[in-house]
Amino acid sequence: MKSETMTEVSHILEFMKRHDVKVLLSQELRQELNIRDLPAFPDAAENTEEDEIVDFAVSVGGDGTFLTTASIIGDRNIPILGINCGHLGFLADVQTRDVDFIMRQLIEGQYTIEQRSLLSVSCSKDNLIMAPFALNEVSILKQGFSSMIAIEAKVNGQLLHNYHADGLVISTPTGSTAYNLSIGGPLIVPQSKVMVLSPIATHSLTVRPLVIPEDWKIDLKVQGRYGNYMISVDGRSQILSDEVQLHIERAPYTVKLVQIGENSFLSSLRTKLNWGK
Repeated sequence: MKSETMTEVSHILEFMKRHDVKVLLSQELRQELNIRDLPAFPDAAENTEEDEIVDFAVSVGGDGTFLTTASIIGDRNIPILGINCGHLGFLADVQTRDVDFIMRQLIEGQYTIEQRSLLSVSCSKDNLIMAPFALNEVSILKQGFSSMIAIEAKVNGQLLHNYHADGLVISTPTGSTAYNLSIGGPLIVPQSKVMVLSPIATHSLTVRPLVIPEDWKIDLKVQGRYGNYMISVDGRSQILSDEVQLHIERAPYTVKLVQIGENSFLSSLRTKLNWGK
């Protein structure tokens, strides 16, 4: 973990201590603080009980750290505050210079909660070894430098297309500013009830990203030259054989984001994408 991130974590812990807020730390984070000789908030408990009552989770880092936090939280219904120590952050959008103000607002209840939908992915054979829920996207990718893969995509049981491409990204509105954006997919307001299918380097120039309702269901059958392909769920990757088919639909729960102050998706677009400059 970056030293500046750990310094910010230590600062937040000290703030919590001054305001008599009980904090839970993972064993890994406590060890990291000790290794760097930073204050580890000695009153903090070690988070070993999954049924421990937690009001908020605080993610310090970039959007990748936020995605990891969301994966750990799962369906426990705990709102997450993202503090940005990275670069381009749409999920972790609180800047470190504002941390004291933001944490005070959080403690005083001056915030709103925003619901974000997730994708759920399941396999026809065995289970994924990783968490099968994605806040940003599920990506189907070719292996290494192999040739393009063929992806038969059905939506609600009806054939959509046989993609011949380097891959296919199925994105939530939240993930529209992530991988989807980099491959030319549309930007979508996070509150929209949709998901997007965006091909990666498709063989046909007439094939374009498609936006569908979030309650529709997607089935994928993949064929590659070497008999396998890669699936990536919010950056957590696994190799699957061509025999494994995928089913993707809206997850049965949402991720709750803590929003404080005037931050909004539209202002984030202007600031982070330099619109108008």
